[in-house]
Amino acid sequence: MEKVQEVFKRYEKKYLLTCEQHQALMKQVGDRLILDVYGWHTICNIYFDTDNYELIRASLEKPHYKEKLRLRSYGVPQNCSQVFIELKKKYDGVVYKRRIPARLEDAERYLYAADSLGAQNFQAEAVRLLQHMDSEQSQIFREIQWFMDFYHPKPSVYLAYDRRAYYGKEQEDFRVTFDENIRYREEQLHLADGDHGIFLLPKNMVLMEVKIPESLPFWFGHILSELEVFPISFSKYGTYYKENLTHLFGEGLLYA
Repeated sequence: MEKVQEVFKRYEKKYLLTCEQHQALMKQVGDRLILDVYGWHTICNIYFDTDNYELIRASLEKPHYKEKLRLRSYGVPQNCSQVFIELKKKYDGVVYKRRIPARLEDAERYLYAADSLGAQNFQAEAVRLLQHMDSEQSQIFREIQWFMDFYHPKPSVYLAYDRRAYYGKEQEDFRVTFDENIRYREEQLHLADGDHGIFLLPKNMVLMEVKIPESLPFWFGHILSELEVFPISFSKYGTYYKENLTHLFGEGLLYA
């Protein structure tokens, strides 16, 4: 398995652009952003939550600290493909993402069968996964294990999108991504089931995410100001939840 980045610490800002704004932005940016090696690619995710959506409900209240768990692949994987179990946390505006690579079949055996395996067998599965990890991965996995033991999460929704990712020509840790065709599904909650789904946003909208270690480069901030593009609070999973599930609490079908 190739070595990949497993720990991230950064600030993230999000912007919803029309196709026209996106085109105008890229025209002004010119060659100051470089398309990364993956080019145009599809990112597929399974988000995990409790039976009553405790994690996303807490996140939408905008607390100082929040966390979420997801299973991610780049493209539609097969059972032997590498995927990532990711624990993403946000504290006082700083995003911390920690993840471990695993084969899809191993990740699903661990994440999906937590309830059905029983406590003893679940712990045995965790020990089996730990045997293939280095010390840093082992620490990340123990954090994931604590999350699993505390929340007992289950697969909640599938979310996928097509992404172009760029990095700064003069500042490689300045990253900008553009997500299109954001889509979800509530059934077939397995990454290997394909990347189809229902569109979450209008087709002419592009989600831009800016990922920076500290402050936004001045030249990029100036372009955003000229185009009157401003940051927003946006979560793909949160948007799905607000548009599709909040009514269940009002109707008494789910309880907080």
